[in-house]
Amino acid sequence: MPDCSRRLHRYRFRSVWQLHAPPAVVYAVLERAESYPQWWPQVREVTRIDDRSGTARFRSLLPYDLKVVAAEQVRDPGAGVLEIVMRGDLAGWARWTVVPGAGGTRAVFEQDVEVRKPLMRRVGLLARPLFRANHALMVRAGRRGLARWLART
Repeated sequence: MPDCSRRLHRYRFRSVWQLHAPPAVVYAVLERAESYPQWWPQVREVTRIDDRSGTARFRSLLPYDLKVVAAEQVRDPGAGVLEIVMRGDLAGWARWTVVPGAGGTRAVFEQDVEVRKPLMRRVGLLARPLFRANHALMVRAGRRGLARWLART
């Protein structure tokens, strides 16, 4: 695949979430991927395949679903790191880093993915700003949902 095409369809994201709960509590919630649909509205479905992998379906404001197979790459409670590799409509990785922060926890969510969904690739150049805005809305809703979830526990 030409390098410029790869760059066009590649996205890197980084979000920092300040949460009012201890890091161990936040980490425990984040490591249970099957519970994400309960607190993150755009994570529509998570189904376990085995102890280290599963499928997930995401949908935010734009009218398309993204489906991936995710496999655990790193689970290190001592360092506060959870990392997965993905394949499917997105290929790449996502990582949580959970550390003490002001008033509780600083959770850093990072992603480095390449879009594989054919429709998104066809409109990639024109729709790139929409895709980035859609992701920002999704992440904002996830932070709010997790904060509400943690306040209830």
